[in-house]
This record gives sequence, structure tokens and C-alpha cells, in this order.
Amino acid sequence: MVNILDLNGNAKGKMELPQVFSLGVRADLIQRAVLALQAARRQPHGADVFAGKRTAAKYIGMKDEHGSMKNREVARGPRVVGGNPGQEWRMRFVPHARGGRAAHPPVVEKELVLKINTNENRLALASSIAATALREIVAARGHRLPDTELPLVLTNEISGIKKAKELKELLIRLKLSQELQRTEGHKIRAGKGKMRGRKYRTKTGPLIVIAKDEGVKKAAHNIPGVSVSTVAELNVEMLAPGTQPGRLTIWSEDAIRRVGERFG
Repeated sequence: MVNILDLNGNAKGKMELPQVFSLGVRADLIQRAVLALQAARRQPHGADVFAGKRTAAKYIGMKDEHGSMKNREVARGPRVVGGNPGQEWRMRFVPHARGGRAAHPPVVEKELVLKINTNENRLALASSIAATALREIVAARGHRLPDTELPLVLTNEISGIKKAKELKELLIRLKLSQELQRTEGHKIRAGKGKMRGRKYRTKTGPLIVIAKDEGVKKAAHNIPGVSVSTVAELNVEMLAPGTQPGRLTIWSEDAIRRVGERFG
């Protein structure tokens, strides 16, 4: 049994948790399921198959033949014979030549998808749901937890919150002010990712799971670290960001019931 809290943080009643919350946590399956989701988002890319190869350069090793490279103090490789005065005897085609092909370019045919069985993926999702009720696993992710029991279950009124200010005040009433402070601001990423559209890193905060969105998704948009998902949209990566299970999760009443219908 778990307490149902109203929007003031007071206990309104009790409800029994579904069996899925008592499952064991399979960290190995959770990791595989998250990596499979991330791999599915990768876009195939590759080089032009003729890049660096559009040249008449060739190696001529026959003696006394026009353009022969035998008995000359030059590296034996494909070179331009004839042509423009500035281009004659320029090495081309090979990877170490200026304007040559790439040595090992990316190819579109590369298999990027990581596969996971349907039953294993389902078990990974159920396992990540169970991890949200284990205080030691949630605390190990770095979340600042209140003294209340886990999981946090609220009335369905949370789905109808339409303003970020109201949602932030609700999280403070749930004693999550330290968690909100933890997710504020951002840090600059180390490495070349700064040049590739991901300069800043923000910390992951609470996840709100609802049965039907009535405005709370838009309300959470401007609160750093807070995200909202319906039960139908829920996946392993939302509950275990970075393959680490135990994200601090706030459930609505109907969301708990739908999880019970889906997993038992």
C-alpha cells in the first residue's frame, strides 16, 4: 500500500501498488534496452564511393614507357602523367596523397541497430518501473529525496496543471526544492561536442508519469530537468537515463492503474 497525495502534499487515501513494483531490478537488461533505443536514433551516413578516385593518375613501372617511374627518385604511386603543367607528376588516388581517397571512410551499409528481444525489452521496462520504488537505487542516481515513501503517487489533478509556476510550487510542496536546485543551471560539455550542437549539459530531474495529458507537459517545459510522459509513451530510457535505473518518478493515480493493467 502507498499513500495518495493531493496537490498540497497531504495524504488523501491509499492504494495498492501493482505486482510490477515488486520485481527485481535487471540492470543488464535495462542497459541493453537503453542502448538499443539510442542506436535506433542514429542516422546512417557515408562518403561518396568515388570521392578521391576521380583522376586519371596511375602507376607506370615499365622501363622506357612514357611516364615511367622506374629509376626515378620518386615514391612509386599513382601519379598524373601529362595534363596541365602544374599538375604533372602529382600523386593522387591513394589515402596518403593530397586529394586522395579516405583510408577507411564511413559506409551507409554499416549496421547501426542494436537488437533486443521483445520479451527482454518488456522485462527491462518493468524492471525500470520497479526501480523507481527502491529508495537506495533512486538515491544512488544522485536525486535529493524527501522523507516520504516511494513511489510518489498523486491524484489525477496533476495532469491538469497548465502553468510552470503552479507545477514548480507543487514540487516544492512535495519537498523537492533541493532536487530542483540540483537540476538548475548547466555546465559546458568537455570535448568536440561543444561544436556539434550539444554545448551544454543539464542534470536529469524528476519524471512525471500521467495517464492523459491535460496541460502538464507544457507546464513542465520550462522547469530544468523535469519531464512528463504518459504511460503509453513510457520507455526504458526515460526511467533509466544513461542506462542507470532509479529515476525519481512521480505517478498519477490513473498512471499506476494503467501500469497494473499493462504489466500486472
